Order: sequence, then structure tokens, then C-alpha cells
Amino acid sequence: MEQLFNDIQKRIADNFPQLSLIDEDYGQLEAIETEEDTYPVTFPCVLISISEVIWEQLGGESQRGTASITVRLAIDCYDDTHYGSGTEEKAADRKAFANGIHRKLQCFRSGNCTPLIRKKSSDYSRPHGIKVYETLYQCVVNDIVQYQ
Repeated sequence: MEQLFNDIQKRIADNFPQLSLIDEDYGQLEAIETEEDTYPVTFPCVLISISEVIWEQLGGESQRGTASITVRLAIDCYDDTHYGSGTEEKAADRKAFANGIHRKLQCFRSGNCTPLIRKKSSDYSRPHGIKVYETLYQCVVNDIVQYQ
């Protein structure tokens, strides 16, 4: 699992140098609501979580699991994007950025895993003008034990 996380992190870092942070998601965005003076992240950032793996036994010690990977792009939105503001395109730019990350991850393959497949995407707002674009991917992980 750690290799899958590292490979996803590197894939994003190699293709999106404008990101200020790429990290494991351990609740940083939720912590913004309780932090008064400092934010636990800088923006724009991507937070990655391998939230669940459902395993099945293959035989012996070998297993196969379906992994759920959540990738969250968070952007601080200070631009006025209402029609006529002159900066309406900023909202479309944010969506295009999220789609660009998806394009680099869709069908991306890491080690003993099948390609990542998008299963769900959504966007939502957080306090302090933060917009989050969240995508759930799945892949199958093979944990094959070879006896010698």
C-alpha cells in the first residue's frame, strides 16, 4: 500500500509543479475550522488517502484486495467569479485543474495493482473560502506470497 501511495504522490508532483503541497490526508482541511492562527496546509494542495481495502483470500497467505483511494484537490478561492466580474473564468480554471489531475490518475498503474479507475467525483466548499474537488478511485491490489 505504501508503494501505491508514493507512486500516486509522485505522479501528481511530476505533473503539477504549481501545487504547494501533496500529502497524506489526515484531516488537514477539517482542522482549518479549529485552527485560529495557522493553517495545517498551503494552497493549492492535494491530499491523498487510501481509505479502505476489502480483502479476499486466494489461498495460502495470498490475498487480493479492492482499494479505495480518495484524492482531494483543495484551492483557496479569493476571486469573485460572478457573471460580469471580469474573472468569471476562475471557476472554470479550477474545474479544469481538477480534471487535469484526474486525467493523470485515470488508468495509472502502480506495482502490483490494476490501473486506477474513477468511481465517484464531487466538489464542495469548506469554511474560509476553500473549494475541494474530491475523486474516489479504485484498483485491485494483489498480495501474493511466494513460497520458497
